[in-house]
Amino acid sequence: MSSVMRKTSLVVQLAALVCLGLGCASAPSRPSASASLTGQQTSVESQGLTEATLRFGAQLESAGPGMVERADYELVSDGKVLKKGSARLETALQPGAATEVSFEEKAAYVQSPEDLARLSAQGGTVLLALRGVLVVRSGDSEQQVPFAASRAVRVPRLPTVVVEELDGARYSAEEVQLNLRLGIRNPNPFPLKLDGLTWQVAVAGKALDSGTLAQADSVDASATGVYPVEVAVTKDSWGPEVKSLISRGILPYGVTGELTGPLMRVPYSLTGEVKLNVSR
Repeated sequence: MSSVMRKTSLVVQLAALVCLGLGCASAPSRPSASASLTGQQTSVESQGLTEATLRFGAQLESAGPGMVERADYELVSDGKVLKKGSARLETALQPGAATEVSFEEKAAYVQSPEDLARLSAQGGTVLLALRGVLVVRSGDSEQQVPFAASRAVRVPRLPTVVVEELDGARYSAEEVQLNLRLGIRNPNPFPLKLDGLTWQVAVAGKALDSGTLAQADSVDASATGVYPVEVAVTKDSWGPEVKSLISRGILPYGVTGELTGPLMRVPYSLTGEVKLNVSR
């Protein structure tokens, strides 16, 4: 063996000894037994007029031990990213067995009153999805397992305000009591949160009274909330010609106002006639 070859061999042996003694850094490697996704799904835990809570669940299998550390994800509505996040999972993988992981995310899928009005008019469904990667660690190696699962939900729909019931009780030739029941119809499969319902009642073109109902209230899913309004038609509230008005036996009325809630503004205008009952 030449002297050059002997020197080269000594250098290689020396380098090996140094690495054994001090430790040499190496590039991260993939886990010896990679984790694989065997099932995934997204479910809707709760839904409101403007926001929803999604739950993502997955099943992973791995031939070797490991840890599902976290999920890095995006919440998407019809292809538009609404929110990004990271969920700590810290779930141990059991070799040869299915391991389940899950997390929840809540986000607004309606961004403005205009967006809500557009979706309500559009009807149909909206697609909500969670997508991203599950980060799996085995020793000093890391693996990213992609995931994506979606769920179609009914689009939120604006409520309507209606006259559920109305009658007029004639107490005298110059006094009538109008008993009005305003209904708020919720067409959604979830409760509807309200800020308030303003109202103003007019009889034969003259405004009589106004107020606010349903403050910080809610209407159950697919139900109608009913709110009573009482208005007196008298000489003091309507005017000196009230006797002539009442003598006709029928009063033309109008109710106007606005229903408000989170990102919701629903103006309404209702008109009709009420036949007067006999004196009570």
